[in-house]
Amino acid sequence: EDGRSCVDVAQQLAARCFWCGDDPEYVAYHDTEWGIPVRDDRHLFELLCLEGQQAGLSWIVVLRKRAYYRKVFNDFQIGPVSRIKDKTLEHLLEDKGVIRNRLKLFSIRSNAHAALAIQKEFGSLESYFWQFVDNHPIDGGGRSASDIPAKTELSDALSKDLKKRGFKFIGSTICYAFLQAGGFINDHVGECFRYSEQKEVNDKNC
Repeated sequence: EDGRSCVDVAQQLAARCFWCGDDPEYVAYHDTEWGIPVRDDRHLFELLCLEGQQAGLSWIVVLRKRAYYRKVFNDFQIGPVSRIKDKTLEHLLEDKGVIRNRLKLFSIRSNAHAALAIQKEFGSLESYFWQFVDNHPIDGGGRSASDIPAKTELSDALSKDLKKRGFKFIGSTICYAFLQAGGFINDHVGECFRYSEQKEVNDKNC
């Protein structure tokens, strides 16, 4: 009667990963973005940088600021971000639209320089990041929330290599969150309706 489709209603009633709670913005992110494989270089760069911005905070804090970050950081286009001036970053330290942490803000520019070097060496960020999972998402197995780790040997290896390449705010825990969000690992819990949906898509694309 209110115009909602059966699919909309079913998804509202479906079980989800615990972390998104019932916040509409968080639920929408969970349902339509989190865990879907990311192949676009701009998007990969944005995701890695924003995961770093959330260090010590909740992802919802960053998610609510994401649109503004896109505005002030050239939509995370790697080339333009690499050319941002010091004075622009200094000005952002007074801007409540972002997380006002000097090291975090300046890391976005330094990460852009590191990303350009990866593109030169590997051809793309996509080629670089997806090599860590042999170019196909890992199936998390639909485990329970208590069994999902904060970091793994894979995230350790990625973090170590990124640090060697000059990236900042890319500890193993941040890298694991990046791998989950970017769809390198299907880590939706077993009872979440998105786990089986994404597993089916990933299997078809194998």
